[in-house]
Amino acid sequence: NRGSRVYLVEKSPSIGGRMAQLDKTFPTMDCSICILAPKMIECFRHPNINLLTCSEVQEVAGSAGDFKVKIVKNPRFVDDDKCTGCGVCAEKCPVKVPSEFDMGMGTRKAIYMTFPQAVPRITAIDEDRCLYFQKGVCKVCEKFCPAHAINFNQKREETTLDVASIILATGLKLYDPASISEYGYKRYKNVLLSLELERLINASGPTRGELLTPSSSKHPRRIAFIQCVGSRALQKGLPYCSSVCCMYATKEAILIREHEPTCEVYILYTDLRVFGKRFQEFVNTARDERNVKYVNGRVALIVEDPTTKDLLIRYENIAEGKLSELRADLVVLCPALMPREDNKHLAEILNIGLNEYGFFETKDSLLMPVETNVEGVFVCGYCQGPKDIAESVTQASAAAARAAEIAVSTIAGG
Repeated sequence: NRGSRVYLVEKSPSIGGRMAQLDKTFPTMDCSICILAPKMIECFRHPNINLLTCSEVQEVAGSAGDFKVKIVKNPRFVDDDKCTGCGVCAEKCPVKVPSEFDMGMGTRKAIYMTFPQAVPRITAIDEDRCLYFQKGVCKVCEKFCPAHAINFNQKREETTLDVASIILATGLKLYDPASISEYGYKRYKNVLLSLELERLINASGPTRGELLTPSSSKHPRRIAFIQCVGSRALQKGLPYCSSVCCMYATKEAILIREHEPTCEVYILYTDLRVFGKRFQEFVNTARDERNVKYVNGRVALIVEDPTTKDLLIRYENIAEGKLSELRADLVVLCPALMPREDNKHLAEILNIGLNEYGFFETKDSLLMPVETNVEGVFVCGYCQGPKDIAESVTQASAAAARAAEIAVSTIAGG
């Protein structure tokens, strides 16, 4: 809105990121996609924003005010200008595969739209799953597409952008708790990740918002959240706090009580870190009004009952100084949140630093939290360090303001 042209480079077929997967946001309990979707559309329609999806940064040269950024755009095999987003191609496609958006619990087709509110509203073909690319047969999507938008001959395209400044906002990934064998993730069906639960209770999720246990498709009677899975770890995992887990577990616990009023909900935590505005009140509401039970304890082992598929949780009850057990029919793990692996590539081509955990380093985390050691390169969001959505938005505004300063001064200087 300051008059500068902006290029938004997105690796996925749609913008939206992790926030698009969430059901509600804390502590207001607002609909996540209701906040996000209008902003995505506004971004797509803005005359000064060029949205480059399915694209990656390969090389960067130059300096502040005059960066040369080489972008590689991977083929969708769907013509952006012709596709109307009608969905006929996906409806007719015979190939079903696990949906990444639904954390593998739902399915999508080999030609698909990432999620219903995807921007741009254009389908993409998964080359690794498509029968035509793998076996040379099918082309059903091409046959039924009313807009004749399918193009199996699309190739990778390279382009070089001239930009004054760069903002990195690569997001996060989830720690894989399968490496902590005592928790039974991927071994016991009723042990889920918090983001998997988020998709289950979402109206657009694989069960259309109905909360069911994966082993029996029945409504759960008792659910236990396990905090600090892979974070603040002494042996397995990462030493830092992921910042948001206490709050999103509380949010999900409240949502569970709304969906299943008779279901008991326990949150087993090491320390409650609820430091933001209205955060403590949010936890108080969960505890006092929703009857969510907070237990100060570290989990040692989760064992499945082979007959009932219930889960027996053995934990150290820190408050009482003894070993205790809790039986639940669903366990939700709140894993550590980590920087993405492609941060290493970006750090190398931009010559900026990464800290010991893989987050982008800034000049000063308090006084200059968005400025890297390279002039004209800024960071925002979780790629700089653990933070929630509100903090990420605030930091993004700061990074945009600093980037715009350089763009304006470059134009003024001719």
